[in-house]
Amino acid sequence: MAWMDVISSVAAHRHCKRVVVTAAVNNVSFKQPIKEASIVTLEAKVSRAFTSSMEIFVDVFVEDHLTGERVKSNEAIYTFVAVDQNGGPIDVPEIIPETVEEKERYDGALRRKQLSLILAGKMKASEATELKKLFLQD
Repeated sequence: MAWMDVISSVAAHRHCKRVVVTAAVNNVSFKQPIKEASIVTLEAKVSRAFTSSMEIFVDVFVEDHLTGERVKSNEAIYTFVAVDQNGGPIDVPEIIPETVEEKERYDGALRRKQLSLILAGKMKASEATELKKLFLQD
């Protein structure tokens, strides 16, 4: 998991061009084991930027030695916060999703953030507008 933290911090730093700190490891999913001596590729992208925080998605792929085929084996979601020279949070640039996957992850990031805030006692469930949309139908 250490490499996932490193690669996600690079994505966060490249997005905001500031010092970033890990705020949370939101999820790590292990779909397939990675065998020793495997060729592994990690790809990290900012899925959404909030005021000072950024959600980073990390996709982990294993490459077949003979065919070169890549198969997604794991994924993780991290939250980073951009900080100033005193360690205080600072604003980060917005993200404009373009692909279908980017749009899905962007929309999901707000739901994940609202759920996290509710669980931390920082938001009332009644205020979680994006989460309510999942359960309420017109």
